[in-house]
Amino acid sequence: MRLFVAGLPYDMDHRDLKEMFELYGSITSAKVVMDHATGKSKGFGFVDFENEAEAKETMLLFDGKMIGGKPFTVKPAEGQR
Repeated sequence: MRLFVAGLPYDMDHRDLKEMFELYGSITSAKVVMDHATGKSKGFGFVDFENEAEAKETMLLFDGKMIGGKPFTVKPAEGQR
């Protein structure tokens, strides 16, 4: 199951995102969307979980929480349920 994650710190990279979420389940990939001009995060990304139940549980844990002073949004990626 693919999750959309927003509210990421601008200095976060793919490895940081993967490490953050793999504490809660098996991750097949984690990608932070980067600004090509600056090389920094655009503040959102995607995390793919192997197990849908783990993805849903993680979504409930993180969505709406404050991370680094910003609200964190975690929801199914478009086309996911």
